Amino acid sequence: MSALSAASRNAALRPDEATGEAARARARLNRRLVVNGLRILFAVVVLGSWELGTAAGWIDPFFYGRPSGVANQLRIWLFEGTAQGPLWQQIATTLEEATLGFLIGVGLGVIFGVALGRVRLLADVFAPYIKALNAMPRVVLGSIFIITIGYNIWSKVALAVVLVFFVVFFNAFQGVREVDRVLLANARILGASERQLSTHVIFPSALSWILASLHTSFGFALVGAVVGEYLGAIKGIGLVIATAQATFNPNGVFAAMFLLAVVALAAEVLLTRLEDRLVRWRPNTITDVTI
Repeated sequence: MSALSAASRNAALRPDEATGEAARARARLNRRLVVNGLRILFAVVVLGSWELGTAAGWIDPFFYGRPSGVANQLRIWLFEGTAQGPLWQQIATTLEEATLGFLIGVGLGVIFGVALGRVRLLADVFAPYIKALNAMPRVVLGSIFIITIGYNIWSKVALAVVLVFFVVFFNAFQGVREVDRVLLANARILGASERQLSTHVIFPSALSWILASLHTSFGFALVGAVVGEYLGAIKGIGLVIATAQATFNPNGVFAAMFLLAVVALAAEVLLTRLEDRLVRWRPNTITDVTI
């Protein structure tokens, strides 16, 4: 009888649980609709104020452009191409440079960050050099890369690598240093080798730190590619921006910035999905704001 009564109580609770889950799903959907609606409203207000300000003469379109001019510039580039060639070639060139710089910079940052985080002697030896290089305004290295490597994509990739490396390196280094010492001690007691400690304890523990740095790192890779193209290139969005600046075309500058923003947001979505796949074991965090 007790088993039957317990089963009946569980069966009675299930509809309530289903109702509660449905209510939470509706609440999440409603909140998502509200957030997206407010985002669209904010964009409409900003762009509408900008357009009305130029129409009323409060904002000089010669210096600051106007949303309708930006849209028209995008249309021209899309259907007629840019001065450097088809628009897709410029986007593809910048994306290739940023992606290569991102991948190489992340790889080097993880390797050196984990190595110096694990070996105290290496960290002590290289610490002043790393701090000095990190304090340097690394964007100025773009001119050196243009001189030494040339106008091909590898000078832009090199600048992107330099910008990405330090972001990932410091996160990987700190992630290794923040590994729970009790967990390491327990693994050693259970007979784990140094290789097993690195692959099964230290790296998984530091993975959250590393993945968190990727969201910022791709933005830096994009900055490196664009700045390198701005300094000297044959193709790319950075060259498109430099050409628009030289011809006093603010609409072209804003249109190129819009394209870069679309690329960055697309990369952010992909990195977020990658992070969700790699750290499924991480418990969900409850926050009031979801971006």
